[in-house]
Amino acid sequence: MSHDDFAFEPVEGLPERPPAHERVLWQGRPDTWALAREAYKINWITGYFVVIVAWRASVGAMEAGFAGAVALAVPYAGLWLAAVAVILALAWVSARTTVYTITTARVAMRIGAALTVTLNLPFRQIANADLDLRKGGTGTIALETLGETKFSYLILWPHCRPGHVRVTKPALRCVPEAEEVARLLSEAAEARISEPVIERRAPTRTPAPTGGLVAAE
Repeated sequence: MSHDDFAFEPVEGLPERPPAHERVLWQGRPDTWALAREAYKINWITGYFVVIVAWRASVGAMEAGFAGAVALAVPYAGLWLAAVAVILALAWVSARTTVYTITTARVAMRIGAALTVTLNLPFRQIANADLDLRKGGTGTIALETLGETKFSYLILWPHCRPGHVRVTKPALRCVPEAEEVARLLSEAAEARISEPVIERRAPTRTPAPTGGLVAAE
């Protein structure tokens, strides 16, 4: 029997149902392979093991020919396959448990596998958004917030801008069709910020005039 760990959410990716005036414009999650490549550095690990396997194979070939090369290279090739499997599993779990949401009023990020956190970023608190577009159309949209709001790099990772540890920037990481998502985000933010802010104030009471008789001379 299938079980949805997030069945308690009234709307997928959001902790509560949006207000009547707020509409969900887009929802998505990271691309598993792009996340494994950019966040978990699967290409770097593969390159490392290629060098190790080639080195051990050359040593074995000099000592015992082809049989020696195979004998020394196969164990390291097995370690490489195991490392790739673990990385892909981690990237898949991270992508599956993540939901990025763009509404007419905010950006919401439901992230975390073991510790689930939902981050709400109203457009009026976002100062800037940077798009890092990669080949294939995937990309990362990093969000710079206003004020002194601070985010934990360890809690956000990998859903943050790479390399920015001191000033952590939340990011929609490795999303497909990132250029279109960035355009939608920009248009929604501009529309929201251009709306006039109406402040309601309590009506002021005019003090009643104090009456009195003035004696005429």
